[in-house]
Amino acid sequence: DLSLLRFISAELTRGYFLEHNEAKYTERRERVYTCMRIPKELEKLMFFGIFLCLDAFLYVFTLLPLRVFLAMFRFITLPCYGLRDRRLLQPAQVCDMLKGVILVICYFMMHYVDYSMMYHLIRGQSVIKLYIIYNMLEVADRLISSFGQDILDALYWTATEPKERKRAHIGVIPHFFMAVLYVFLHAILIMVQATTLNVAFNSHNKSLLTIMMSNNFVEIKGSVFKKFEKNNLFQMSNSDIKERFTNYVLLLIVCLRNMEQFSWNPDHFWVLFPDVCMVVASEIAVDIVKHAFITKFNDITADVYSEYRASLAFDLVSSRQKNAYTDYSDSVSRRMGFIPLPLAVLLIRVITSSVKVQGVLAYVCVVLFYCGLISLKVLNSIVLLGKSCQYVKEAKMEEKLFNPVHTATPGKPAGKQQGTFKSTQGISTDENGSTSVTNQPVHQKENMPSLLVTSNSDQFLTTPDGEEKDISQDSSELKHRSAKKDLLEIDRFTICGNRID
Repeated sequence: DLSLLRFISAELTRGYFLEHNEAKYTERRERVYTCMRIPKELEKLMFFGIFLCLDAFLYVFTLLPLRVFLAMFRFITLPCYGLRDRRLLQPAQVCDMLKGVILVICYFMMHYVDYSMMYHLIRGQSVIKLYIIYNMLEVADRLISSFGQDILDALYWTATEPKERKRAHIGVIPHFFMAVLYVFLHAILIMVQATTLNVAFNSHNKSLLTIMMSNNFVEIKGSVFKKFEKNNLFQMSNSDIKERFTNYVLLLIVCLRNMEQFSWNPDHFWVLFPDVCMVVASEIAVDIVKHAFITKFNDITADVYSEYRASLAFDLVSSRQKNAYTDYSDSVSRRMGFIPLPLAVLLIRVITSSVKVQGVLAYVCVVLFYCGLISLKVLNSIVLLGKSCQYVKEAKMEEKLFNPVHTATPGKPAGKQQGTFKSTQGISTDENGSTSVTNQPVHQKENMPSLLVTSNSDQFLTTPDGEEKDISQDSSELKHRSAKKDLLEIDRFTICGNRID
């Protein structure tokens, strides 16, 4: 007996019970809570990462000149002590000398670049052309950063490689000229970025600045609708940290140039302050929205950012060990794509051209300012080291500091490095390289510390250092499975976006 009245009555009185699908609604509620936690957890990671970049950036101005002076003093006084070993200088001292020479040469080369002419040349372009130029500069900065650290690493290794090996390179001098050319070109590129941003600040209608800020929100469209795994999100987080710190330095350069034009009038700074706040606020808002929806669409919890923070902290703690593989500033460069040398060259060039030092009192102020920078660097390093030890302990990663996971070297299969395990005896290799025979069969994976990321979806991710296969001859279930990649192994090309092989 169907009628319109009964249909309307049924629609008005129809009931349903949400508890019949409790798991679904509980999951939806947890997603809401995760989105609410993202800003706090993300900013914790960003705050820690920005201070890591600041530590590597201050190192160029404070400790690097002192280390170069000590290396030069050792080289000059070497005949007094005699050659006790085959090396004239230690590898770290050679790298410090190369960094110092590159900085000095690029600084003098930057004097031939006229900042004022570049400013007026860019200012004469149309708004839409400047918008296109700014986008092209961002892409070029990411590409040249990914290749630049490889150039510097190649120079450091070529200069410190053991000489008894067969020569398989073009020589130190060509690598040195390549490094100087890279740092100079990258510094010019960052200068054009700062000049474009300065033009946007000084435009009358602020249209260019508005268009440039809206470009950040276009980044959301290109990111949130893609498939992300934990390792890919870690790469994006490192890239965002580098981008935010670089923008802070660019804003500092813009403020210095503007304050110089107005004879360091403090009233003009408060004219620039709203625009600076708008740029910083748009960056923070875009990062929060982007990461919130990426974690929502890919079912990633907010706790993953504490894992990322622990991984960055592990880099800092491991660089303080006696037998560290690399300097911490280089580790930050590989991890985040942040290379401090070009940015330091540009900042020194801007400061020396904007601030005139005349008289004894001015030089005393410069010395006091340098001592203040050293104090800030030391204090920042101490606080970062303490927080890093705390994060490593919370993540239970202390075992990796003493029992690092050895990965296969490029060109050699992982199976040959891991050794063969038989049923009657196993051969293991300790940290010093000596072999020992054990009476019980030992599987290597059981003795390894647990990896930071254990999701099954990480199996197809690879790093540019080489593709490794974890193939066991005795277990058929591991025959065609790729090795899971730890977050600690992702250390290069993070600035180029998401890399999924």
